[in-house]
Amino acid sequence: MRAGVLTISDKASKGERVDTSGAAIAELLASIDASVERSEIVPDERPQIADTLRTWADSDDLDVIITTGGTGLGPRDVTPEATAEVIERPVPGLGELMRAKGLQHTPMAALSRGITGVRGRCLIVNLPGSEKGVRESLSAVIDLLPHAVELLRGRLGDHAATPHPRP
Repeated sequence: MRAGVLTISDKASKGERVDTSGAAIAELLASIDASVERSEIVPDERPQIADTLRTWADSDDLDVIITTGGTGLGPRDVTPEATAEVIERPVPGLGELMRAKGLQHTPMAALSRGITGVRGRCLIVNLPGSEKGVRESLSAVIDLLPHAVELLRGRLGDHAATPHPRP
């Protein structure tokens, strides 16, 4: 599985904060033999987030893009909106599963607005910006990612149909 890790953070993009969340994603993905092919830090700017997601997903060299940051209620938290602009099909169950798992640790998990969806054959998953939130959220869905990727590749059973063309 080929992955991209996109950190969304004004401070980390300016070098004012170390990106521990992106590193945690890479560490967890390695546990399922996924290789991080692309990694970048961008500011909390909706057009830049959407452009990066679109470019990475359309390149067809990534199976999954994991984002971290910008999923809260702050005025600059726009990752879910940028992601919604890019995806073609939502996958709400993954977000629901991550929030449910997070609620076992803190009621604040209910405030996470991260979404998940598909563009082409690439799965895009929004995670919170904190390292703790990343570890809890990604751990909740990580075992589902290889199966999701196989479905998107059209390699599993009755799901092996021709993908729908982009509008």
